This record gives sequence, C-alpha cells and structure tokens, in this order.
Amino acid sequence: MLGNEAAAEKSVSPKGKGDVMKVAVTAKGIQLKDEIDPRFGRAPYILIVDLETMEYEVLDNSENVNAFKGAGIQAATMVADKGAQVLLTGYCGPNAFKAVSAAGIKVVNDVTGTVEEAVDVFRKGPVQYSESANTEGHW
Repeated sequence: MLGNEAAAEKSVSPKGKGDVMKVAVTAKGIQLKDEIDPRFGRAPYILIVDLETMEYEVLDNSENVNAFKGAGIQAATMVADKGAQVLLTGYCGPNAFKAVSAAGIKVVNDVTGTVEEAVDVFRKGPVQYSESANTEGHW
C-alpha cells in the first residue's frame, strides 16, 4: 500500500516515535474506507487521522482541485495548521514538497488503497519517508 522507492527515500519505523500522533491522508471521499487520492494539492479531501484513537477530521480541499497554481502550497498550509506530522499521499510536487518539509512534515509518497489501509500500514511500519518530490508540479 505504501510506496518504497528506496533510491530516493529512507526507511524509518513509526513504532516508538511518540511524536507522530497525526497523519494527513489525501482522499477521494470523507471516510476512512474511501480511496487514497494520488494528488496531494488537488485531492478533494485530506483526512487528518489521530493514530491513537483513529478519530479523524476532514479538510475540504475543493477550492484547490481546479486551482491554476499553488494548490500544493495551500494544501500544505492546511495540513500544517492541523498539526499533522506525516503526509501519506500518492504524488507530491516540488513546491508542495518544499512547503510541507518547511513545516516539519514528513512525506510518504506512492501510497495506494484506502485511507484506513494506508494508516494501518503506517502504524505497523516501517515506511519509506521521501527525500524529494516524486512528480512535476501541476499534476
């Protein structure tokens, strides 16, 4: 479910990492059973999931779905404002990657499946944290 392009990423297990309490997950819908949306900045929803309780908050990202530019930066701001420490998504462009990294948020790219499946895989670890964007901008 979670990508592992090892050449551009490093493996780190979230187990024992008490600082990771919330993850942001790009989604096509508003429930944990909904599919991951592969586009970070242009996903219609971003779910902020508490890893301990599995309670979640839905961020409506619809304003950015058709944005001419800056969608990833706006989405990164929303995710950072909600206190997420990790982003689980399919693709993260260069400007969005810089924005989330500057906010101290780690990125796991190439995520597929449902939100719930991705969070479960993340909780079990190890995962591959990306060290760079994995797509061009405006994807």
